[in-house]
Amino acid sequence: MTAGPHRAPVRLEFAQPLRFFLRARERATGEVASPWDGTSTLGHHVQSAGVPLTEVGRLSTDTGAVGPGEQPPPGARVHVEPVARPQRLPEGERFVLDVPLGALARRLRLLGVDTGYRNDAPDDALLAEADESDAFLLTRDRGLLRRRALRHGAYVRGSRPDDQLADVLDRFAPTLAPWTRCPVCNGVLAPVEKAEVASLLPAGTRRTYDVFARCSSCARVYWRGAHAARLDAIVAAATEGDGPPSG
Repeated sequence: MTAGPHRAPVRLEFAQPLRFFLRARERATGEVASPWDGTSTLGHHVQSAGVPLTEVGRLSTDTGAVGPGEQPPPGARVHVEPVARPQRLPEGERFVLDVPLGALARRLRLLGVDTGYRNDAPDDALLAEADESDAFLLTRDRGLLRRRALRHGAYVRGSRPDDQLADVLDRFAPTLAPWTRCPVCNGVLAPVEKAEVASLLPAGTRRTYDVFARCSSCARVYWRGAHAARLDAIVAAATEGDGPPSG
């Protein structure tokens, strides 16, 4: 027994950048037939196909743009576009990162981006911190992005930290201020006289370096050490070849 025209499924047509979210058999064409039940919203149909609404931009039918809260008629054909890049950030330009994204958190802080991160934060705590600080929650957990309590969220593409950083910078184009945040705690760095921190430094560092910065939150002291070249490369790539500020 077949369903009549009044029960025809909603036809979703996903643009190429969203197709990796779909089931393997649907990725080539990007077309998904979502059963029509008379009550589900368009957003529900999209998320049922595996695509979080945080990743979706314009939704449209033959008659024009539609909203995710609308209930589509049976047989509707809906084109689903990805969110436009760069995506506008709330005024504070802050991110909160999921637990597996620790390396990305350190890179964002290196670039001076306000980045909340704890390596033991449960999902509910992540959601609460992101919402309370009006931040974007960055994660690779699709289920977390579908949580109703989430205000701002984004899926991070790439399995390597460098690829993840490139994706976040491309998607949001945040304001960068390299070398101004503590990569460990996210506190603000400020120049400090060598004499003030000399007692905290290894003997070799006291002999070799003269320029230091200290975190205003955790009091860690930083200088251009053995990892400087690698960190310079990360900053240079993020700022399109411009090196770190002198001094």
